[in-house]
Amino acid sequence: MSVRDHTIGKKIAGRGINMLENGVISARQFQVLVFLFTIGSSVLYIPASLAAEAKQDAWISSVFGVGIGLLIVKLITSVAKPYPDLNFAQYTEVIFGKWLGTLINLGFFFNFYLISAFVLRDVGDFLLTLILPETPLPSILIMFIIVVIIGIRLGLETLARAAEIFYPWLILLLLLLLIALTPQFQLSNIQPFFESGIKATVRASFPFIAVPFFQFSAFLMIIPYVQKRKEVEKNFFLGTCKAGILLILITVISIVVLGVDMTARHFYPTYALSKKINIGDFLQRLEPVMAGIWFVSIFFKLAVCFYASALSLAHTLKLKNYRVLTFPLGMILVVLSIIVYPNIVYTSEFIKWMFFYFGTMGFVIPIFVLGVSKFRRQNH
Repeated sequence: MSVRDHTIGKKIAGRGINMLENGVISARQFQVLVFLFTIGSSVLYIPASLAAEAKQDAWISSVFGVGIGLLIVKLITSVAKPYPDLNFAQYTEVIFGKWLGTLINLGFFFNFYLISAFVLRDVGDFLLTLILPETPLPSILIMFIIVVIIGIRLGLETLARAAEIFYPWLILLLLLLLIALTPQFQLSNIQPFFESGIKATVRASFPFIAVPFFQFSAFLMIIPYVQKRKEVEKNFFLGTCKAGILLILITVISIVVLGVDMTARHFYPTYALSKKINIGDFLQRLEPVMAGIWFVSIFFKLAVCFYASALSLAHTLKLKNYRVLTFPLGMILVVLSIIVYPNIVYTSEFIKWMFFYFGTMGFVIPIFVLGVSKFRRQNH
């Protein structure tokens, strides 16, 4: 970071960070947010998209996807490292100047606002399909987004503390559900290895890389508020590794219990797994537990995406407080979520090409920002 950039950065930080967000979170809380974000909506439908393409090699695709995800973590932390006191919306103006920086920030806002719409619609589709088929979709979406708005208005610190409270219970319940399925394992379902071929195995991982790993750039708006910034990269890796291992396990168990065909046909195979649990005709029908786990994780994913978009827009508009945007943006989000996903069939089609859509802000723009930032530092 040049002397000029450092001076500009301090000015921007002085009038931006303190006004828009006063909360500070610990490195562990950041790790928990990364974990919950990564689990997010992926825990329910990623096994289906992997199995549809890679068949019994879906677990290999998931391992490959997690490996790429860790490389993306390295990219995101490398982008943020030269500007520890600034968020993405602030240092893009330092690097590119006011006009181009504002344009990139608007792209960032629209990207994560649209992702928020996708995630919110996932909630509506899940409830309409499996739990509340007679309930009007808008009422479901409005109730959920109101809870998210309340969480965001309370601030990042409150959100992170809530995540820390839910985290151990979510891990415990997920592990209990997976252990309860062990009597139904049929290891023959996962054999033979590499029957689908290397190309199909790699191609199957694309949706998994797109969601959630290409969405990690949302944390560029959160990293400056972590207390011990030297520990950000380590905790980013840890949160991603833990969530990645869990998603690999869920993919493996989906195949060995349901089989390849049933996993690929079910849009929510993990929810179908919970129906299979039956221990001594006593412990059974645990779908509400699985649904509860998913609601917790997707709440925090939506909250992070919505928070990142609101904070980015507030900085672009030079507002003193991002909270004034949360309610109007939330209500518009309800309408947008109904428009972006006309039906669940469209969702299935979107999964096939979202790698390229989410790759723009999740990979291409961070690479571009990192490259220009390094070039500027080397020439000053």
